[in-house]
Amino acid sequence: MNTYLIDILKILEEHSDENNKLSQQEILEYMQRKHPKIDRKAIKRNLDKLIDLNYYDINYTESTRIDKDGEEITVYSDWYINKEFTDAELHLLIDGLLFSKYIPYSQCKEIVGKLKKQSSKSFRQKLNMPENEPENKELLLTIEVLNEAIREKRRVSFQFTAYGSDKKPHIVQNDDGAPRVYRVSPYEIVITNARYYLICAHSKGELFNYRLDYIRNIEMAKNQAARPLRDVKGYESGLDLANYMKEHIYMYGGESCRVSFRADRRANRNIIGHIIDWFGKDVVFTNVTEDSVDAAVTVNQEAMLYWALQYGTSVEILSPEALREKVREAARGILEKHG
Repeated sequence: MNTYLIDILKILEEHSDENNKLSQQEILEYMQRKHPKIDRKAIKRNLDKLIDLNYYDINYTESTRIDKDGEEITVYSDWYINKEFTDAELHLLIDGLLFSKYIPYSQCKEIVGKLKKQSSKSFRQKLNMPENEPENKELLLTIEVLNEAIREKRRVSFQFTAYGSDKKPHIVQNDDGAPRVYRVSPYEIVITNARYYLICAHSKGELFNYRLDYIRNIEMAKNQAARPLRDVKGYESGLDLANYMKEHIYMYGGESCRVSFRADRRANRNIIGHIIDWFGKDVVFTNVTEDSVDAAVTVNQEAMLYWALQYGTSVEILSPEALREKVREAARGILEKHG
């Protein structure tokens, strides 16, 4: 491909899209900044070559007119290249990066830069990067190690952090003061509530979830195979990730169970919408009246306890009784703390 073709293609990629179309004259003016002697005929000739290549998604408007000799000629105008992403899609992707607290700033800036190349100049000029830089710079490294370990079916070891009153993360320690080392078999990385989580299992026991931005000093065990998921109780047939996420709305570990509860529609007129937002459309509604509705869901018990407290004035747990008692105990504790 000759230099003119490459430079015209770059101009179309950088300066055009469906909302910013270029005339041949505008393309000529851009080209003359680098190639002062290029003329309009060379522009047309190379644009025709780009069309003939039929490789790039280049669009233009075709019309006819009569030239000075009275002959009918075809005129091409309104040139632009179709982007892989629309501006709206780029906004969604870039905003997701910019407003994430868990992606290292330098990596975020690099990824945003790559996405910006998929946009027109007018879009890039509107985009501003925030100045703040998240504290955790290990997140992408953690993700890379976990992806490799999941692919290779290997165990990983890491340290975990917890925040102190000094607002800084501190490595969790054993009773003897040494850093605690967690050794797990990783299965999936998921995003929920704008946070990354690892779904994994220890050498014995059920599935557990760890926040990735709290993980430090992760290493893959080269010679230790991961515990097969079929050996984890309840997951002998594999992990249905969609159902798992519905059942673990706050990513607590532990088993799920069938929970029935009554929602007070007088206390919260949009409670049904909130229930569907959290549990999806697999929820079963019964006994629907103007004042209340009963609902049944399969959910992690600890997560359901937290959810029931969040919607405390609008929700009454009906079963299981053990969960209902936990809500009572939590409510008594809240009452004691608040006099």
